[in-house]
Amino acid sequence: MAFSSINSSGVPIAAIEEAFATEPSLKKRVYDAIGTTPQHQPLFEDLAKHTSSLLARTAKTTLPSRPSASDGPAAKKRKLQNGDSGETAQASVDMKNGDAPVQFYVQDVSFATPQRKKLTLEITAGHRFLRARNQTTKEIEFGVSMDKIRHALCLPVPEKTQKQFNFCIIPEYADGITPPPEGTTVSEAMVFTIADGPAKAAFSGNGQQIGNGSGETAEGLLRKILNDNLSHTNVVRPDDRQFVSAMPEAHRKGEKAYHVKAFRGSKEGYLFLLSTGILFAFKKPLLFFSFDTIDSVSYTSVLQRTFNLNVMARPANSTEEDIQEFEFSMVDQDNFSGIDAYIKRHGLQDASLAEARRAKVYNVNKTGEDLAAPTAEGTGEGESELQKAQRELEDQEDEEEEDYDPGSDDSEGSGSSSEEDSEEEEEEAQDSDEDMDLVKNELGSEAEDAGDD
Repeated sequence: MAFSSINSSGVPIAAIEEAFATEPSLKKRVYDAIGTTPQHQPLFEDLAKHTSSLLARTAKTTLPSRPSASDGPAAKKRKLQNGDSGETAQASVDMKNGDAPVQFYVQDVSFATPQRKKLTLEITAGHRFLRARNQTTKEIEFGVSMDKIRHALCLPVPEKTQKQFNFCIIPEYADGITPPPEGTTVSEAMVFTIADGPAKAAFSGNGQQIGNGSGETAEGLLRKILNDNLSHTNVVRPDDRQFVSAMPEAHRKGEKAYHVKAFRGSKEGYLFLLSTGILFAFKKPLLFFSFDTIDSVSYTSVLQRTFNLNVMARPANSTEEDIQEFEFSMVDQDNFSGIDAYIKRHGLQDASLAEARRAKVYNVNKTGEDLAAPTAEGTGEGESELQKAQRELEDQEDEEEEDYDPGSDDSEGSGSSSEEDSEEEEEEAQDSDEDMDLVKNELGSEAEDAGDD
């Protein structure tokens, strides 16, 4: 052996052989060092063992390459440590491939979800990915395959002086309603803002500026590019025929508002009633109730100025046991008629008068008009669900008042008092009768005397 002259024992050291099996020149240098300084042999063995453990750990975390045709059907079933299939893992590799050809990109895009920072938005050619690139490091931060996008929404940003649009990209299993199957990796929902105006920072894949000077806005150009690449949906915008807020946009006078301010717990957000479902945005987690996931909608905690909107939702192809209730509170009463019309238009079942909810409808802070009895027209078919709820509560209170019998009060205190009052009244009546008899007797004797005279 080449190392027999420098290894005192003349026997290969297993740890060194394993660690440097693919590096013969390095292995020879290690044995040379041991031959020169035999006292350092334990140190080199420890270093070799540590090197072997690092190599093993790296091998476990390295993604497998795309299976070739010669691998056979078994290669398609190959699983990774995180439970993803090789196909899903390869898609992730393709998405993060910084050298993949880019079809379209926009610089300085403000993202709110899943990260809050400015990034370059890209749409790749070929495999068609929507992804975000770090503008400093040039690394791909996150992204999603166009084939996995189930909902794409373009919504005006509420309460901003300058008009802006938020694009909400909702991949499969990222709607906040439907949980992913076990072992499935899910791309997070994406929310990014595009300013209203010319597409100054939009470029084609070859770096040529596009859109600027044509009169097309950045928002319109991006919608067009997305629609050309989306497989399962198109970009949805608010529609006057679906819902318009009763209160115009406060920060941009004369402009219609399409949002409803609401709270989910302590978190403030906005409800958008769209042609494909109801969105609660823009903070994490994003909630999108597509029509096929809505089981029913109801109104609770009905007060003079606000009410709560409750959405009962369940994942697609699930059972009633999987139904979840989402409550959105402090919704302004001015928007009730528009919300109710939207619910009726889309045939969403209303459950406001269910027994389980009746106790939640409060009759407080009413004005004189609110407490007035409903007219015949108000109790007809044209009556809104809110009016029905109020009328049902008032009818129930009237029935309780009619059935009330003071004599049926069984409380000990009031019963004792009633008996004592009754006894006192009887005694007073007897005393009164005795007094009347005395007077009669006296008068009678005097009358007899007068008659004798």
